[in-house]
This record gives sequence, structure tokens and C-alpha cells, in this order.
Amino acid sequence: MKRLVLFLAAFLLSESSYAANLFAGQAKVEAVCSQCHGLKKSSADAPFPRLFERDFAYLQMALQQYRDKTRKSDIMNAVAGLLSDEDIDNIAAYYDNIHPASK
Repeated sequence: MKRLVLFLAAFLLSESSYAANLFAGQAKVEAVCSQCHGLKKSSADAPFPRLFERDFAYLQMALQQYRDKTRKSDIMNAVAGLLSDEDIDNIAAYYDNIHPASK
């Protein structure tokens, strides 16, 4: 029972800090990512992948790899190279929270 209470407390605390970053993530997405990837949908002929269909862990890992240049793309290496860990988490959280009804 004690483990359950501790787990729930940790979950609630992490959810509140996670949600607080969505506004920062949205601002960064609108200013940077949406130029190529769109906000909630991309045009049919866009050469860039849609990010709103990706989950948090995938986006976080991909952005870190682009930033660290272990995943190669001239454009993404330059863009992600300017992102902090907090920026990456905020962007991934924002895209992860776009629900199908809002797409």
C-alpha cells in the first residue's frame, strides 16, 4: 500500500510539472518547428515528417540525437543544436499532448 501511495504521489507531481511545460513547448514549436513540420498538420506535399503523430520518448531521443549530431541532417543538426534539454522536453511534451480530436 505504501508503494502505491508513493507511486501515485510521484505520478501526480510529475504530471503537474510536465503540464506546466506545454506552454513553453507550444511557444517553441510555433516559433521554430512549425516552419517546416507544421503545428497540428502539415501540407500534403510537405517533404518534412509530421511531428504531432510521434510520442514523447521518440521525439526526445531524436532531438537529442540531432543536437548531439549522432543523427545526421544539416538542417536539424543546426536547429536542434540550439535547443536545451528543457526545450527538447517541452517540444516533445507539446507534440505528445496533441490528441487526435485536435489534429
